[in-house]
Amino acid sequence: MRLRYNYRVEPTPAQRQALARAFGCARVVFNDGLRARQDNHRSGLSYLSDGELSKRVITHAKATPERAWLGEVSAVVLQ
Repeated sequence: MRLRYNYRVEPTPAQRQALARAFGCARVVFNDGLRARQDNHRSGLSYLSDGELSKRVITHAKATPERAWLGEVSAVVLQ
């Protein structure tokens, strides 16, 4: 016999705001990574490894003033 459980998550307003921020940052990082890989492909350069992509899109981006807000969320979310 298989059991199944249903759970419903009801975050507080502060938790909703934190989740929205985390998911928004993850989406920005994903889009930046996708754009970087597509640009490399169009230019005929080699495939970007996950480590190199992480350095470009997360580590270096956090150091710029335009993307400094990426440092406000957990790095685990951005990976």
